Amino acid sequence: MIRIYSKERYISVEDRIQARKLIYASVRGFDCLQELLDDHDVTEIMVNGTDDIFFEREGRIRRYDGCFESLSKLEDVVQKIAAGSNRIINEASPIVDARLLDGSRVNMILPPVAINGPIVTIRKFPEEVMTVEKLIKIGSLHDEAAAFLKKLVIAGYNIFVSGGTGSGKTTFLNALSEFIPKDERVITIEDSAELQIKGIPNLVKLEVRNANVEGQNGISIRDLIRASLRMRPDRIVVGEVRDAACIDMLQAMNTGHSGMSTGHANSAADMLSRMETLTLLGADIPLQAVRRQIASAIDIIIQLGRFRDKSRKVVEITEVYGYEDQEILLNSLYRFVEEGERDGHVIGHLEATGKELIRREKLEAAGL
Repeated sequence: MIRIYSKERYISVEDRIQARKLIYASVRGFDCLQELLDDHDVTEIMVNGTDDIFFEREGRIRRYDGCFESLSKLEDVVQKIAAGSNRIINEASPIVDARLLDGSRVNMILPPVAINGPIVTIRKFPEEVMTVEKLIKIGSLHDEAAAFLKKLVIAGYNIFVSGGTGSGKTTFLNALSEFIPKDERVITIEDSAELQIKGIPNLVKLEVRNANVEGQNGISIRDLIRASLRMRPDRIVVGEVRDAACIDMLQAMNTGHSGMSTGHANSAADMLSRMETLTLLGADIPLQAVRRQIASAIDIIIQLGRFRDKSRKVVEITEVYGYEDQEILLNSLYRFVEEGERDGHVIGHLEATGKELIRREKLEAAGL
């Protein structure tokens, strides 16, 4: 904090610039978080009350030296973020997902649910949209697999991107979207708009609306998926499946609509098990029927992983090709092979398993 005691006190140009930045951040920006938000290398910001602020840079979490001057300052920032996304957060509705103008995802939790004060978690996204070329350059993918995925996207295969927290699912889905034919009508459905699909003229973006203070007038993912089916979509992209909306997504994919989505899981097999559970949350139907739905709807699962050196890579590309003896059948097409470490970095490559794609009907129909 810069203090001026008298007119005779000299203030350097650097101090004036810093004072201007601090005043602007306090009045028009996000207070002490503004510096972190302006830093393009910071990928995640974690606020645990007024004094404990952490950030992630290059995959590593560090403590931030700054802090909020008071609880009221932090509460003002929370309300400003919520208002910017047309959301309401208070003691009655203490948990809210929102987004910033640049598309960064924000999760906020207030007391009394959060014991150590307001909790704010901001997931930042790069200014430049990630492309498949960049993924190849940083070693997350290689040319052969990228060319294979390009054909699958063009042909309209239903693709599911799976991975753990922070493995880059949304980023990878953004990259895959560059392969979507430009003449398609694409509808995106998200809890909080994060996808940055570019180059599609006929693009419709839908976002969930939370219920009001009376608990009414909420619009869920399920509502949006049902509505999208009446909007003449060529392709439906669901940002993430984490609840009973899974059954609506599967039904959309099983009625001739191409689809893409993401979900949390540690492997392709685990993702299928999780989809079974999510589907059963939304429909009281036999497990065998659920598995048949999944086997018919999902064509490809792309599994992402975050390694010990904090790098993110495609670890497996798996085909879902059928249902037999009450089990969903999987066909592993590519698998990451680790070769060791060099200078602290994991070395390896995505290797073809030698197995061929079994479901080739969509490729043949697209002339590929």
